[in-house]
Amino acid sequence: MEQSIIYSVDERNIATVTLNRAEKHNAFNDEMIIELTRLFKKAGEDSNVRALILRAEGKSFSAGADLNWMKKMASYTESQNESDALALATMLQTLYKMPKPTIARVQGAAFGGAVGLIACCDIAIGSKLSKFCLSEVKIGLIPATISPYVVEAMGTRMCRRYFQTAEVFSARRARRLGLLSESVTEDELDSTIDDIVSKILKNGPKAVAAAKDLVQWVSKQEIDDPLLTQTSKLIAQVRTSDEGQEGLSAFLEKRRASWVEVQNDK
Repeated sequence: MEQSIIYSVDERNIATVTLNRAEKHNAFNDEMIIELTRLFKKAGEDSNVRALILRAEGKSFSAGADLNWMKKMASYTESQNESDALALATMLQTLYKMPKPTIARVQGAAFGGAVGLIACCDIAIGSKLSKFCLSEVKIGLIPATISPYVVEAMGTRMCRRYFQTAEVFSARRARRLGLLSESVTEDELDSTIDDIVSKILKNGPKAVAAAKDLVQWVSKQEIDDPLLTQTSKLIAQVRTSDEGQEGLSAFLEKRRASWVEVQNDK
C-alpha cells in the first residue's frame, strides 16, 4: 500500500515531508493528521535536521479535508468533534512551533486546511498558477483551528474578507496578503527553495532557532522598558554562547564558521 505521507532527510540534513495522495488532491484525514504531527515532531527533535520542506505530489498542494473524513465528522457528537479538531490544532501548532526553519512548496490548489499548513510555515514559495481558498463557510463551517496562523500571516482586515466570502484568490494576491513569501514559475519552485536552503545552511543552527523564536515572542510584546531589558539580556546571552563566540571569531578571522560545509558555499 502506497504511503500517504513520505518522510526523508537528504545529505544536507534537510528533512522533507511530502503529501502523497495526488489522486485525492492530497486531501488529508484524521490518520494523516496524526502522522503529520509525528513527523513534524520527529524533524523538530532531530538535532541533525537543519530545516524542513513541506511539499506535495501531483497537481494540487492540498484540497483540505478529505471527503470521507468529513462524512465521518458529520455523524460525530460535539465532544467527538472537539477531540477531532484538537488533533488538527495540535498538528498545526507542532509545525508552527518547530525549532527549525520550515518552507512550504506550493503548487496548484491549496484550499481550506491547506492554507493553514502554509501559514504555519516560516517561508512559503508558491507557483504563479497556485490558487487559494478559505472555503469552510461554503459548507456551513468556519476555519477555526487554522485561524490563528492565517490571521497572523494575512492580517485581520483581509481575513475578515476571505473568511466570509470563500472566494478563490491567486498566487499574486496571496503574496500581497503575506501568505506566500514568493511566487515563481513552477519550473523555478525547487531552485528557489534550494537557494533559500543554501542560505539557511550558512547560518548558526542555534541562532536560527533562536531568531525564529524571537519573532514569535516579540510580536506579542509591548515595546516598553521591560522588553528592552529582556532583548538586551537575550543578545548578551547569545554573544557569549559557544555558537556566538564561534560565529564572531570566524567573521573577524575571515574564515568559515564551523557549521558551514564547503558544498554549501554558494
